[in-house]
Amino acid sequence: MFKSKKRNFLVSAVLSLSLILAACGGDDDGTTDDGNGDVNGDTTGEDTTETDEGADEAKSPEYHWDFVTEEYQGQVQYEYAAEFARRMAEKSDGRVDITVYEFGGLGDEVDQVEQLQLGFTEFGIVSPGFTGTMVEEAQLFALHFLFPDDVALTQEILDSSEALNVHLREKYEEHNMTPLAYFTEGPMQWTSNGLPLTTPDDFDGFKMRIQQSPLISQSYEVYGADPTPMSWGELYTSLDQGVVDGQENPIFFIEDAGFHEVQDYMTISNHNNYVAMTVVNTDFYNGLPEDIQGMIDETVAELRDWVFDLQDQMNSDLLTAMEESEEHPTEIYNLTEDERQAFRDLAMPVRDFFRENYGDDAGRILDLLEEEIEAARN
Repeated sequence: MFKSKKRNFLVSAVLSLSLILAACGGDDDGTTDDGNGDVNGDTTGEDTTETDEGADEAKSPEYHWDFVTEEYQGQVQYEYAAEFARRMAEKSDGRVDITVYEFGGLGDEVDQVEQLQLGFTEFGIVSPGFTGTMVEEAQLFALHFLFPDDVALTQEILDSSEALNVHLREKYEEHNMTPLAYFTEGPMQWTSNGLPLTTPDDFDGFKMRIQQSPLISQSYEVYGADPTPMSWGELYTSLDQGVVDGQENPIFFIEDAGFHEVQDYMTISNHNNYVAMTVVNTDFYNGLPEDIQGMIDETVAELRDWVFDLQDQMNSDLLTAMEESEEHPTEIYNLTEDERQAFRDLAMPVRDFFRENYGDDAGRILDLLEEEIEAARN
């Protein structure tokens, strides 16, 4: 399903972006790939013998951490985590060694959340949909047409929102997980077979693969769809065999995962933004020395622009790749504003359903976020 040429293409894009943004990072790449897709923050494979005992000691890792992701090498989350590991190794003069795991390296998405919560792993990138039964208020990210169509403006809101970075963060910390950052991986689009998804009627009985989130399910039920929770690791085969009829994801992920190979149409709906969270185990983070905490916070801040540019480049390049593919031609349909409005009208009442059913503070957090979004638009 994942072709080496795709990975090579994406890794080349990442390397190019890293060169462009070199001023934000260091001069040397401190990560190494162990052949299994895991990236380590220390440098191996070369002679690092030092005559100075102090230099030897400085290069010996003091901290060994794990960083889990929901994607593969060459995709946004994995490359973010690898860059985080590289910068932390550099800033700490080799004291910090981070192993980055591809999706499936330590279990599926739900397993990874549990491991983070229990402290079996220290860092992770998590989709809020997979934590929605634990932190009910986090399901607000499943609400369609909530964030602006302007992806850069959406990222500004994710960076600065008090609703998310203070109040929602506190909800996660009750479960021993601290969100350090929220970032978009791009607008979500629909794929399908038989016909493009252009009206709510097209969703009648449509088996839509979703993340395991009650509110995502509710969001598609109002269109008349039959939402089907499923790990994305099963999705390619399920689309190919007709177990599900379609799915939603950012463009880069649709192309790189090969979903367009087994789907006839992609509808540019921009109905939502795929938001991921950089998460750290709370007890672990609070127990770190101040200088190491400071390095973590600094690195997270540096990567805000880096990861935005990365997803923007990947989504643009792989949309072009889909449009120009002769081997797997995919018809791309852009919803008109009137067509989007028909979906928006059905989606709006789901916000009230969220306020009434998803946590004691669901209404307060959503109301504040809506105020922040409105202020950002103006």
